Amino acid sequence: MPRHVAIIMDGNGRWAQNRTWARVRGHRAGTRVVREITEECTRLGIGQLTLYAFSVENWKRPEREVALLMRLLERYLVWERPTILENNIRFRAIGRLEGLPEGVRREIAETTRLSAANTGTTLCLALNYGGRAEIADAARRIAEDAKAGRLDPAKVDETSVAQRLYQPDMPEPDLLIRTAGEQRISNFLLWQISYAEIHVTATLWPDFRAADLHAAILDYAGRERRFGGLGA
Repeated sequence: MPRHVAIIMDGNGRWAQNRTWARVRGHRAGTRVVREITEECTRLGIGQLTLYAFSVENWKRPEREVALLMRLLERYLVWERPTILENNIRFRAIGRLEGLPEGVRREIAETTRLSAANTGTTLCLALNYGGRAEIADAARRIAEDAKAGRLDPAKVDETSVAQRLYQPDMPEPDLLIRTAGEQRISNFLLWQISYAEIHVTATLWPDFRAADLHAAILDYAGRERRFGGLGA
């Protein structure tokens, strides 16, 4: 069983367009899947679920769509708060959160605060997130610490970088799932997924169900993880 599952949730817009609906209906349908998959991860005892919810590149989308996404995100954080608390889920968010609308930041902070003592599955949303941006932000913190005399540049190593990522205590993902059939990682958790197993499914995110999660986990369980070494 993977300790940490990360998912690139793709296909909301296509799901809606296939039905001749507005793209936002796909995003709304996708939020319901988030609840089902989060609850299933909790039931399975998976330590962390990280969902790629909004990337730094997503700001390039039409302004109206982005505004609707932000309103949907703010409402989701309020609507799902009882479910998060009832299921002992610890909520977190990573990314350049300061770039999000004030209402979204407020609800992120409140859900994070209320669930901070929970000991079950950690649900982490990647918001205004980019893997390159995260590494660049970590590099800037290293430069600041070196300039202030808190860090010897000659001793900068992988641990130095990892300690300055958005969630330094995040366990590295064991399994990365991508929906909608795309064969790319789209700037997601570039540092953390170095040895993650990748499972791609053609299923669009609004159609993704617990059975699809189980299929990905079974695929993962059948692989031999070598981490650069030799197999048995």
